[in-house]
Amino acid sequence: MNAAISVVSVVGIGADGWDGLPESSRRVLRAAEVLIGGPRQLDLLPAGDCPGSRIAWPSPLRPAVPGLLAAHEGRRIAVLASGDPLFYGIGRTLAELVGPDRLDVRPHPSSVSYACARLGWPLEATETVSLVARPLDALTAALHDGRRLLLLGEGPDSPARVAALLRERGWGGTRIRVLEQLGGPAERILDATAADWPYERADALHVLALDCVRDPDTLRLGTTPGLPDEAYEHDGQLTKRYVRAATLAALAPAPGELLWDVGGGSGSIGVEWMRAHRSCRAVAVEKSPERAARIARNAGALGVPGLKVVTGPAPAALTGLPTPDAVFIGGGLTAPGLLDTCWEALPPGGRLVANTVTLESEALLADRYRRHGGELIRLAVSAAVPVGGFTGWRQAMPVTQWSVTKGCTEE
Repeated sequence: MNAAISVVSVVGIGADGWDGLPESSRRVLRAAEVLIGGPRQLDLLPAGDCPGSRIAWPSPLRPAVPGLLAAHEGRRIAVLASGDPLFYGIGRTLAELVGPDRLDVRPHPSSVSYACARLGWPLEATETVSLVARPLDALTAALHDGRRLLLLGEGPDSPARVAALLRERGWGGTRIRVLEQLGGPAERILDATAADWPYERADALHVLALDCVRDPDTLRLGTTPGLPDEAYEHDGQLTKRYVRAATLAALAPAPGELLWDVGGGSGSIGVEWMRAHRSCRAVAVEKSPERAARIARNAGALGVPGLKVVTGPAPAALTGLPTPDAVFIGGGLTAPGLLDTCWEALPPGGRLVANTVTLESEALLADRYRRHGGELIRLAVSAAVPVGGFTGWRQAMPVTQWSVTKGCTEE
């Protein structure tokens, strides 16, 4: 953004319109020579009080912002936002494109603040999930029995779509309240369970409040790695639950980090990496188109539809992928060049974890352990099974695991 552009005022406004604005925000809007916002927001301003030129945001919005602001360089610009501009609002886009030092933000209470006030829910204890321009499947990861959630809906049919998803995923007993036009004269609340949801459409300006209730026969999914194996659709190519938990512990996901899940199988490592934090990212690389499609289905069903699936053999399929913070290799270790390609792709401080059950691949891991250090362990899990009229242990194939952090001087 050109440094000559003056400060842009960003004014939050609610459903109560002009009457709900503090005098400091009104002064900014009165003085603005250019008023930019959505048509609904612009219509809330009285023409007599706000004589500035009115410009509605074009679509798509983000690519148009730099040119639109540059076209009015040197004029007093006020951008209108719904509620708090920096809470899932235009304020974030402007801060990224213009720079926060060029913004004068005047927040209004957010829809979430209003919703918590109406419901009596403590704001700091209430999780918010945005469905705006996001796959509906992303809601699934936030569903836990007894949990309270606020959802930022997208469009009049959003509550009906949420209710349908909850019924499909085994959360039909969840109470849904749709809080419309919060803070305005047309405010109202729709209230029913997902199983009995009667409303096909709601007001476009709404927040959904969920009191989550899991149906008795719905599989319980926790927040820690090691989801039940039954949570996944698979053909046998699945890192089993207890080995998966140990593998995720070695990978140590942190917010914002990117994982390469090489030889994705059913996608369980990538899925649980992304479930660790909403900002975690993962790319699953799988040569089988059938399994690649299955990974995508598992990701959607378990609430991380943003998991990227690349279909093709590694290491060729790794070309052009963004630099990973961690790499997991769950299959194909003997493919020529795979281990070296993954190692070279890691930056200093990056982690690599590889699992195998074969002697040939184990020899490769032992060689890399001698060269790069790290930790080489064997994981053995036994399960109690009937033996005639008694009970005995049946051992699964032991898994050899190499985990290592790349040093600053290694290549």
